[in-house]
Amino acid sequence: MADVYLHGHHASVLASHGARTAADSAAYLLPHLREGLLVLDVGCGPGTITLDLAEAVGPSGQVVGVENVDGPLDQTRRLAAARGDDRTRFELADVMRLPYAGASFDVVHAHQVLQHLTDPVGALREMARVARPGGLVAVRDVDYASMAWHPASEGMTRWLGLYRRLARLNHAEPDAGRHLVAWAHAAGLSHLTPSASLWTYATPEQCGWWGGTWARRTLESTFATQAVERGLVTPEELAEISDAWHAWSRHPDAWFAMTHAEVIAHV
Repeated sequence: MADVYLHGHHASVLASHGARTAADSAAYLLPHLREGLLVLDVGCGPGTITLDLAEAVGPSGQVVGVENVDGPLDQTRRLAAARGDDRTRFELADVMRLPYAGASFDVVHAHQVLQHLTDPVGALREMARVARPGGLVAVRDVDYASMAWHPASEGMTRWLGLYRRLARLNHAEPDAGRHLVAWAHAAGLSHLTPSASLWTYATPEQCGWWGGTWARRTLESTFATQAVERGLVTPEELAEISDAWHAWSRHPDAWFAMTHAEVIAHV
């Protein structure tokens, strides 16, 4: 079965993903980067993490960001130009069939990619194939079942159940974080350094932003169209879920956290 990217590349999704930085999404990897390394960023999305990685490897290093569809790449290239980065390359490529020779990169990185794949173990093998001996494969994925929030919200609980059900109908694993070590072992990787970190939204500004992004994505993204097309929910029910996100985001006691697992494999 072909991989299905549940979020899609609607503007509401790219706006959310475009707020990510290497500091909040790849902090576990940054201490391993140094001047002059060659890095492949798989599933680069709008490119904000990619360009931060490029800064970490300096002017003598090189980062290549890849996506399997053209949509986000125009935005990544515009962002690179705005940041004065003319070294980072953005290319079309599929993680299952990377168009690079073996042992081409010092570091191969993927953030929030494996959770969407029907064969995450095969993807890790392919990432390891293009990593040089002595290099690193680094992956980070959320675990949806770990999501917790306050105050309780029936609409948000419905959203989480709907998301996890839809992901599994796509033969993907929404609770990918807890599987990363097992997937790495199954891919033949060893010398693993596992870790975990949180995304937390606790201030009024953070909760307003996070709740607002999901209120919009619930109505506008590929998640919404797939959920309706599969008969899992009606547009009216999605509107209720979106309203629940808005209501939660405005509550003075709002708090939200999710766990991300990380693994660095030393090739």
